[in-house]
Amino acid sequence: MRLTPLLFAFAALPVLAADPKPEIGRAAAAAQAVGAAHTLRTIPEACARIEGVFTGRAADPYEFSVVRTSPRCQARAVLADAVRIKPSPATGWILNDLVRVPSAACPSREAVVEVWRKPAANGGPELDTQGAVRVYLDDQTQRAASVGKRSAIAKFAVAMSVQGEPCDQPVGSR
Repeated sequence: MRLTPLLFAFAALPVLAADPKPEIGRAAAAAQAVGAAHTLRTIPEACARIEGVFTGRAADPYEFSVVRTSPRCQARAVLADAVRIKPSPATGWILNDLVRVPSAACPSREAVVEVWRKPAANGGPELDTQGAVRVYLDDQTQRAASVGKRSAIAKFAVAMSVQGEPCDQPVGSR
């Protein structure tokens, strides 16, 4: 049958689609020690910074939190929990970034943080002649009043997991 190779090719498509390539390509971060807080990613549009720390606890080896970058920052995007939203390319989400952070105490373990992005339906603000986005409150307020609602904004979703084999003993204690 000549269709058999073709069927295998189509059967592999969902597997390839399930593992999208991130928009931002980066190597694994430097190994981090237990207890040392480190920044994983800053999302200026959401006025947020994602921080993580290896805990040294077997039950929860890694924790991450979202920290507001500035109390005066005006968010232009929403930041959500990817576990609750379940982002996927099929629903319009784009894998924006994949951050891998190895543990210095256990080189076989690494924290993996996925950052997903869903562009605004309106395509986002336009760039000015200097290539920057300029958003003026009065202009946005007038535009919202004339349309009757606020314009759509971009969304980001963050998910974290720990991958690899746990270590029985910390590195350097042998």
